Amino acid sequence: MDARIDMFHNEIGAAFGKRFANAALVLDRSPLPKATQELVSLRASQINGCGFCVDMHTKDAAAAGETPLRLNLVAAWREATVFTEAERAALAFAEEGTRLADAHRGVSDETWAQVRAHYDDDQVAALVCLVALINAANRINVIVRNPAGSYEPGMFAAMTG
Repeated sequence: MDARIDMFHNEIGAAFGKRFANAALVLDRSPLPKATQELVSLRASQINGCGFCVDMHTKDAAAAGETPLRLNLVAAWREATVFTEAERAALAFAEEGTRLADAHRGVSDETWAQVRAHYDDDQVAALVCLVALINAANRINVIVRNPAGSYEPGMFAAMTG
């Protein structure tokens, strides 16, 4: 299976990708816990059916020390006992922020309050930006049908700068 277009070797796609990678770097350097970032990115990618991003964030999370048990339970996080209350709040936020067309009200006041109870202003700002960024990445990859399976942790590090 091949992508419809190779965005990494297209002048416009590559220029956009570099800026996209720099935005991701801002989030990577934020105080939002790395495990939370990967869990949120994985959950949004599952919802959006983005195989490329599911592959990426599963592998990045595993490389950062995430356990197979927790990775396997992300899709069923509400019924799983392996996530902290803070992670559960972030996962609810990711789902509501991703399913805008389904809920048309965005993130509920209840979920917002749960997020605010566990994260400071900088972490909340990073979480908001992360949900926006992963949803954009999912849409790009789904539209061009980037295939899953070939991602290696760190392979986009050279794109920043």
